[in-house]
Amino acid sequence: MLVVMQSHATEEQVRAVCDRIDSLGMKAHPIPGSARTAIGITGNSGAVDLGFLESMPGVIECIPVTKPYKLVSRDVKAEDSIIKIPTPSGDVFVGGGHIAMVAGPCAVETEEQCFTVAQQLRSTGVRLFRGGAYKPRTSPYSFQGLGLSGLKILSHIRKQFGFGIVTEAIDNESLDLVEEYADVIQIGARNMQNFSLLKRAGRAKLPILLKRGMSATLDEFLMAAEYILSEGNYNVMLCERGVRTFSDFSRNTLDLAIVPAVKKRSHLPILVDPSHGTGKRHKVLPLSRAAVAVGADGLLVEVHHQPEKALSDGIQSILPSEFTSLMSEVQQIAAVLHRQIN
Repeated sequence: MLVVMQSHATEEQVRAVCDRIDSLGMKAHPIPGSARTAIGITGNSGAVDLGFLESMPGVIECIPVTKPYKLVSRDVKAEDSIIKIPTPSGDVFVGGGHIAMVAGPCAVETEEQCFTVAQQLRSTGVRLFRGGAYKPRTSPYSFQGLGLSGLKILSHIRKQFGFGIVTEAIDNESLDLVEEYADVIQIGARNMQNFSLLKRAGRAKLPILLKRGMSATLDEFLMAAEYILSEGNYNVMLCERGVRTFSDFSRNTLDLAIVPAVKKRSHLPILVDPSHGTGKRHKVLPLSRAAVAVGADGLLVEVHHQPEKALSDGIQSILPSEFTSLMSEVQQIAAVLHRQIN
């Protein structure tokens, strides 16, 4: 159910409707829009007649929402959500007319490695730095990340260069630490349906970057995001990172068709990860161009100054000089679409 408030409804009227919903054992989710506030209702076990809410001051109407995902749907919020990410160098916006660039190594290996990459990225204009302190790997013998010491290195990068930090949490315990050190919490593809972790992310104070699972359908992807919003965190960004198919010429199949599909169904911004989506360095630039052209709200790109020595995914990491070329080309494409890289 969706309660649509009048454009001139006061905060007191919105709060009164929310309190009434909560008193019935359900949960109210006020979602401000450009013209009016809508209040999504979750927690009902079946069809509930809430028509009496229409008689409350400030309410226009109550609309049933038939999709399984309620809060991420365009039915609840027609216009694009724009996520604000505060960083030491100023706010970064994702969605609407804003395209966010995120770059950095797959894994935090050493302080020297991260500082070298950050130093070379600073001149490109990118403002969000990615790097994994925790690395969920297929093999238990592969590099698993530095953990807390890796987060401390990222914190030094943040302080030194003014980058916002994007890094992954792999369980509830690591999410507590990531929330302390980072600016955006990433939920990886392997954890897209880790529902306890999604619920914990929904109680976090930071924006969430949710990656699509390797075999997830669009509805499953949006329902995973619904878990986070249903807990009260509405600052969610989706990320397409490729799905597993019969393709034998790339690590995954980068499904760019999901970008317009998401935008038709949901108000949430969606980024694209061409590094994991292809697994090949030479494919990152052309797929980055295509992602921006098809409407992606950002790119998540792996950059390493010595990819041949990388402890994780060096084969898909581009050099800082290649990222400079990538930035120049996607800026030109963004301008054609009347959008801005930030």
